[in-house]
Amino acid sequence: MTKAALIETIAQRAKISKRAAGIALDTFVEATTNALKNGDKLALVGFGTFSVTKRQARTARNPRTGETIEVPAKRAPKFKAGRDLKNALK
Repeated sequence: MTKAALIETIAQRAKISKRAAGIALDTFVEATTNALKNGDKLALVGFGTFSVTKRQARTARNPRTGETIEVPAKRAPKFKAGRDLKNALK
């Protein structure tokens, strides 16, 4: 599903304009991004939890050349599906 298709679905279900649905979706994405940047979790009961995990620095190997490279430490987004979402996919 594309972003445009999601916006159309939201607009139809909520009986609002596509523009309003697009603004709502963009606001959700922005709020989620800001929460994760600040190290917060975003929990949507039944759907899932967005959080940030820390990945340590490590040494990796380039498979093409065999050269070793240093991969720096970083923060990465993580999503854990909620019970209702898992049950819907059975």
